[in-house]
Amino acid sequence: CGENGFMLATNFFPADAIWNDRPARPMGELTVHPEDVAGETVESKIERTLAEVHKAGAKSTFIASLDEIAWLFNLRGNDIEYTPVFIAFAYISDSERVLFIDEKKLTSEVKAHLKKYDIRTRAYDDVERFLEKRKESDVLLIDPDRVSDTLAQAIMVGKIYGASPVTALKAIKNDVQIAGIRKVMLRDGVALVRAQIWLERALASGEKVTELDVDRHIIEERSKNSEYRGDSFGTIAGYKEHGAIVHYQADEQSAWELHPEGLLLVDTGAQFIDGTTDSTRTITLGNPTAEERHDYTLVLKGHLALSRAVYTVGTTGVQLDVLARMPMWQEHKTFRHGTGHGVGHFLCCHEGPQSIRMEINPTALEPGMVTSNEPGLYLSGKYGIRIENLLLTVNDAHTDDMGDFLRFDTLTLMPYDSRLIDLSMLSDEEVNQINAYHAHVLAELKPLLEPAEQQWLEDKCKPLSK
Repeated sequence: CGENGFMLATNFFPADAIWNDRPARPMGELTVHPEDVAGETVESKIERTLAEVHKAGAKSTFIASLDEIAWLFNLRGNDIEYTPVFIAFAYISDSERVLFIDEKKLTSEVKAHLKKYDIRTRAYDDVERFLEKRKESDVLLIDPDRVSDTLAQAIMVGKIYGASPVTALKAIKNDVQIAGIRKVMLRDGVALVRAQIWLERALASGEKVTELDVDRHIIEERSKNSEYRGDSFGTIAGYKEHGAIVHYQADEQSAWELHPEGLLLVDTGAQFIDGTTDSTRTITLGNPTAEERHDYTLVLKGHLALSRAVYTVGTTGVQLDVLARMPMWQEHKTFRHGTGHGVGHFLCCHEGPQSIRMEINPTALEPGMVTSNEPGLYLSGKYGIRIENLLLTVNDAHTDDMGDFLRFDTLTLMPYDSRLIDLSMLSDEEVNQINAYHAHVLAELKPLLEPAEQQWLEDKCKPLSK
């Protein structure tokens, strides 16, 4: 705009004048995220954040991203559907910590928590006046991708524009969080197994089942766990050509009835107090065609290739993305979405800064990052296929002459659909990889299931052989 003589005006607010029925800000109460689940105190998080702020040459930072505020202060809320965050702003420096929020949202427990860490509160609408009155000696680190220009322009003192350090700190899960995520995968795996057992039995008995019923039954199974806090996004249950709509969402009008034939794509995730899940499975409801099996196996080959990757420290997601796409590219097929996104810890299902996709992202994968692995293939008017697991980046090996290497550890616990696998397309290495994963799924989930459910899982995890 500047090169062409245009000025960007951010000092007017037309929505305030024309949005007459605008809803009030949500007023849900906050909860404390326990340290034995978070794995780190608020004091430690603030100290680490300010250390990065100082490295950038600033003395303080202003934070506008809701997930960053929730992570930094070990708090959670329910202002946003599917994501346990709350509407607020935050400011921290060596001498001051301020949370801008509606006071009515604070319980006595939350107030005590804030007082413990010397975090004072101000009204949410006071934020602009607060920023305008910053002292000359203050220099604020402002993330231009996360802070509005209106608020940035309110800061009259020194400003340094740069990435919020909280984004990177939050992405690397600590040992306590990782242990929690592994527990969450057990719970979610059991729920998904039971939901699929119900589906297969319902269709076999001739019951009427729709795409919405699949969503409802998954929620029903998850709700049996006391740590469940809702889904992490709206479940995608796409039958036949609905599965080819990447972000399809069934409603009462669009939901199709399922029949014992064709493919069903189910992309679903949950929020538990100690972790967030996101997984996708595509299954056949009966009589898979040769084309369906071929394309499923093609997607599976890319999924497997990415999950067994070994890579050097400093590797970025864009450097690994080709592994998931190459089997499809070799047949002149592809998919138009990213292969992987970061996943929060009882926070945003989609978070950064890392990603695995074709677009350039300079963020390197580091131990402790949780990233999805979800290649897909979508044929308009026919079917969609996506297979998704969550991967944890871990240390693999150190060599004196070649440096350090990393790899992925698969977290998700749910079998692939062996009925859709064309073994003639797989190498011995790929068959062994599937069998090892299924053996792991069986060992982890079987003790948590009833005898009949155990038998179902044993059948789904039966070793494959060419």
